[in-house]
Amino acid sequence: MPWIDIVDPDDDAEADPYLRRQYEAARKRAGRVWNVVSLMSPNPKALAASMDFYRAIVHGPSPLGRARREMLAVVVSATNGCVY
Repeated sequence: MPWIDIVDPDDDAEADPYLRRQYEAARKRAGRVWNVVSLMSPNPKALAASMDFYRAIVHGPSPLGRARREMLAVVVSATNGCVY
């Protein structure tokens, strides 16, 4: 199993200012920093781009409602064998 050396979301001293802002935004969005977010901590700019992409897909204009989009994400993750 691969190992990614994450920056602990609870250790502000370890995170650079840009990553701290990303973690704070995650806490505001979801009340916590989920593992899938902290896994991207070694590359905070990729984390920010991923969150922008997620917001565009889930919250942006679409003929599908949010519930259906979330359901599709769960089905795709399950089909791909994602354990998170």
